[in-house]
Amino acid sequence: MLGGNYVNRFSIQGRSYKVIPQVKRSERLTPAQLSEIHITGPDGKLVPLSTVATLRTSTEPRELKRFQQLNAVRIQGVIPPNVSLDDALTWLETEAAALLPPGQGYAIDYAGESRQLRIEGSKFLGTFLLSAILIYLVLAAQFESFRDPFIILAGSVPLAVAGALVFSFLQFTTLNIYSQVGLITLVGLVSKNGILIVQFANHLQETGSKKLEAVIEAASTRLRPILMTTAATVVGHFPLVLATGPGAGARNSIGIMLVSGMVIGTVFTLFVVPSIYVLVARTRVTVPNAVRTREKRVPELAEAV
Repeated sequence: MLGGNYVNRFSIQGRSYKVIPQVKRSERLTPAQLSEIHITGPDGKLVPLSTVATLRTSTEPRELKRFQQLNAVRIQGVIPPNVSLDDALTWLETEAAALLPPGQGYAIDYAGESRQLRIEGSKFLGTFLLSAILIYLVLAAQFESFRDPFIILAGSVPLAVAGALVFSFLQFTTLNIYSQVGLITLVGLVSKNGILIVQFANHLQETGSKKLEAVIEAASTRLRPILMTTAATVVGHFPLVLATGPGAGARNSIGIMLVSGMVIGTVFTLFVVPSIYVLVARTRVTVPNAVRTREKRVPELAEAV
């Protein structure tokens, strides 16, 4: 009678119209007029609504927001420049712990990027170690040795990661979920430089070169492909460093980590990996001459046929 909802439809001259039972507009202008509305009482008699109900004014929210099936109040804010998301959330949690009454069931939860950082960001160290272990096992199977993967990872990964984190400490970027993804990607990219040096040095040792001579020649010979790999990675990811507009923070974080980590990691890999190789790598056995003689006789047999 007051809300204006229709209860049926009727048709006149082929057109459908709504049936809306409603009190006259002049009789529903003020809340006090509600008490004058008559309703059906006992024995079918009409009684005023004021005899069975009273009016009370109160303030209620227009809608009740819920999050994780609980009543919730959503708070949104903009992080100031040069402040990481982790620092902002830590400050929010500290202030909430001081303001919210303890033992009353109040809790803080997150959505969007903040939720992603709190849930997945705490797992970064485990993910990083797991990726390093996986790469180590793959390299161990490839080189059939447990020393060579250690040389590759110890000589390239720590320096590349440290070089990338320097730019985070200098506030060029923040340590967020996107920069953490960039660091994990960096482990696989920078390991290729060490693989090129170690694999060729092992081959030179098997052909009769000494360990020191082999690693020096391997570093100089593999310099060109190492620089080409680094240049391709840096040039491919450098546009992310210069990205602007919506979502630029995520692209900048990944780009800065990969570009700075690859440049610094490559420079140190050329010097650190050979040094660790000389100290840790085992001396390879020279391939017997009988194998070489057999390889030389293959063309002779072909000519005889």
